Amino acid sequence: MICLIGLGRMGGHICSNLVRAGYQVRAYDVDPGRRVTAWAGGARFADSAESAAAGADVLITVLPGPEEVSDVVGDAVLQALASNATWIDMSSNTPTDAEPLRRRATTHGVSVLDAPMGGSPTDAAAARLRLFVGGEGDVLARHQPLLSAVATRVTHVGGHGAGYTAKLLVNLLWFGQAVATAEALLLAQRAGIDVDVLAKTLASSPASSAFIRDDLPSLLAGDYLASFGLDHILDQLAAVTALAERLGTPHSLADAVRRVHEDALEEYGPVDGELLAVALLEERAGTLLRSAPQPGE
Repeated sequence: MICLIGLGRMGGHICSNLVRAGYQVRAYDVDPGRRVTAWAGGARFADSAESAAAGADVLITVLPGPEEVSDVVGDAVLQALASNATWIDMSSNTPTDAEPLRRRATTHGVSVLDAPMGGSPTDAAAARLRLFVGGEGDVLARHQPLLSAVATRVTHVGGHGAGYTAKLLVNLLWFGQAVATAEALLLAQRAGIDVDVLAKTLASSPASSAFIRDDLPSLLAGDYLASFGLDHILDQLAAVTALAERLGTPHSLADAVRRVHEDALEEYGPVDGELLAVALLEERAGTLLRSAPQPGE
């Protein structure tokens, strides 16, 4: 039996894919309205996290951030799990915040994997997520079939906490690329270069990146990717700079990316939009990077 906590944009799809793969799933979400999501996916819905966890062999958490994970994963939930259970945290968490919970889980005999996700809700629906896994290799091997039911790429990046760190660094580089690309395109536009022409040029140049190839077209279509909260984005960027500060590595560029997102949060509030920092840069430049509509559109 799998206990899945968190039936939001990603968790609902993960729940459905696990059931489709033949697993029995008992789900819970703080929003009781999401019981419909569980039922639609073929899972049972519990009235509390503790009852969802009762006797489960695997606990999977798919939550927005460290605060939500800490609110849910307490002694009552950990004690309710079956003997020798495993907790797999797919949430947007940090190694610092998760470590006390991992130690607590260990005292209850629960093995732990951190497995934060890469991908969109569309990827989650298609079971093609990317998982960055931290923890013991034998525990990962034991649960490889389960993880493969929701992801096409499962990468063991190291020990406990390494998965969270790897995902934070991926996010830092993606958001940094978004800011840098937006600044370059705004400058190009002001200099009289057609944005679409430059975007295609960048995609086939040494400056290309996954952001430019895969995500820039959405931005140029006016889509700011409303799939994750700006407040949670800032939390993750702040976690990166705090980690760099603690470990004594340079982080001036990371600080700059964080500050832009701080300004965006102050401007727009805690709303969804992974590219709202770009919207802020557009506002400051007094122009938009959207492609001109084609005839007939």
